[in-house]
Amino acid sequence: MHDHDWDETYSHSEAMWSGNPNAALVAEASKLSPGLALDVGSGEGADAIWLEQQGWEVVGLEPSSVAIERATRAMKAAGVEVEWVHGELGSAFLPHAEYDLVTASYVPLFTDAHTAGLLTSLVAPGGHLVVVHHADFDTQVHEDHPAYGRELLSPELISERLPDGWSVITLDNRERSVTHGAGAQHRDDVVLVAQRLN
Repeated sequence: MHDHDWDETYSHSEAMWSGNPNAALVAEASKLSPGLALDVGSGEGADAIWLEQQGWEVVGLEPSSVAIERATRAMKAAGVEVEWVHGELGSAFLPHAEYDLVTASYVPLFTDAHTAGLLTSLVAPGGHLVVVHHADFDTQVHEDHPAYGRELLSPELISERLPDGWSVITLDNRERSVTHGAGAQHRDDVVLVAQRLN
């Protein structure tokens, strides 16, 4: 999808997501010492804002200008400072080459040969990658968004494509409970936590 497609998607409602941080990210990031973080596909900003509140310095990457406007309002209301970058993974200019934490929650990443490599290349030595997606998202996304027309990259596939020098800490299914917002119908997530060792 292009930037204008995401803007159209977000424009269909005043708030697309629940406004709460992703429970799996909260559980996993709470185990880590704060540093520099990149949140890929920040949406309306809940995850990035929560990370800032925990002491992380956060860059939020998001292709929708509508979502960034909403995230900026939420950020100001929370009294924190996230650096928002408008663009997509692989084409946007990011302010840092590597991050102590790279997160991607419910982001439709395509299985292009370089996508997993882009994610892992952004993680600093000793840093972590946290990827969360719905357990049934592959079929569901194609049903809801046939224009995608390509296979999407799952946490399992990312774990299989990790380069040498990485360790998978967690790869499991977890129940989720979200009462409102897009995706609330999904009840199970797949969570990947991996660490770059060198």
